[in-house]
Amino acid sequence: MSGNEIISFLGRDWTELQRVIREALSSDIDLLQKVNDKLYSRAGKQLRPMVSLLMARACSADGCANSDSYHYAAAAELLHNATLLHDDVADSGTIRRGMPTLSAEMGETAAVLVGDFWLSKAVHTVLAASAEKNVIQLFARTLSDLAKGEMLQLQNAATGKTSEEDYFNVIYCKTASLFETAAVAGAVSVNASEQKVEAARKYASCLGTAFQIRDDILDYEGGERLGKPMGVDLAEQKITLPLLGAMYNAPSEEKAIRRKVSQIHNHPEYIGEITRFVLENRGVEYAAEKLDEYVDKAASALEIFDDSAQKDYLVQIVRYNSYRKI
Repeated sequence: MSGNEIISFLGRDWTELQRVIREALSSDIDLLQKVNDKLYSRAGKQLRPMVSLLMARACSADGCANSDSYHYAAAAELLHNATLLHDDVADSGTIRRGMPTLSAEMGETAAVLVGDFWLSKAVHTVLAASAEKNVIQLFARTLSDLAKGEMLQLQNAATGKTSEEDYFNVIYCKTASLFETAAVAGAVSVNASEQKVEAARKYASCLGTAFQIRDDILDYEGGERLGKPMGVDLAEQKITLPLLGAMYNAPSEEKAIRRKVSQIHNHPEYIGEITRFVLENRGVEYAAEKLDEYVDKAASALEIFDDSAQKDYLVQIVRYNSYRKI
C-alpha cells in the first residue's frame, strides 16, 4: 500500500486538510512557529486524518468530503501529535520517527508546552467546524481514554500483572480510541446514517487494535524499524501481546518471566532473555493470529458500504497491518 497513492487520490481534500492544520499551527511567536514547522515536516504517515477523509467519502451520498470533514480530520492529527510530544516526556523518549524528539532537543518543559499548544489547537479546530455536540463528546472521550490508558499501563508496569484483558483495554484507550474518533467524526461530517456511523466505529476500533498489535510484534521481530529501536516495550516493563502469548504457550514459566519483567530496571540483561523466550514459545505467532482476526473484523465492517475507491483504500489500510515493517 502506498500512502502517496492515497494522498493523490484524495487530491483537493488532502490539500485542504493541510491548509487547516497549517492555519491551526500558525503563531506570532517566532520560536513556536519554527518548532511547529519542524515538527510538522516530520509528520509521518498521517494515517488518522487519512482514514477520516476516506470514511467521509465512503459515507457521503455524493462521495465527497466537506469543510467539517477537513476540520475533524485535522483535529485528529493535531491531537495525535500532541500526545506523542507528551509521551516522549513521560517515557524519556529520545527518538521519534527516526529523528531526535523535541524533548531531547529542547528539554521536557518545551515539549510539554508545545504539546499543550497542539492539544489546544485540536480543540479549537473541532469548534471551528459546525460541530454537533456528539463530535465534541467524541474528542473529549478520547482525551479521557488517552489519560486512562497511560495510567493503567503505569499501574500494570509497576505490578507486572498485566492480563490479556488489561492489554486490550490499554491499547483501546491509547490507540484505537483516536482511530475510532477520527473515522466516526468523518462519517458524522457528511450526515451518515446511524448504520454507517456504527460501521465506521467498528472498522476504526478494529483497525486501531490491529495497528497497535503490529507495533508490539515489531518490538520483537527485529530488523529496521523507523523511529523506534527493538526492545523498547520491555525496557519500559510493558507486557504486550507477544509476551502474553508466549506465557500462554509456556504456562510453567509465566511466574518467573513476570518476575523478571518487574526487575528489568535493575537487570537490563533480562530483555534479551525475555525476547528469546517470546520467540521460542511462538509469542509472535500468537499475536499475529489475533492481529489477523481484527484485520478481518475491520474489513467486514465495511461490507455495508457501496463499492468505491475510498472503500478499497480503507480495506488496504487495515490489511497493510498484517505485513508492515515500520
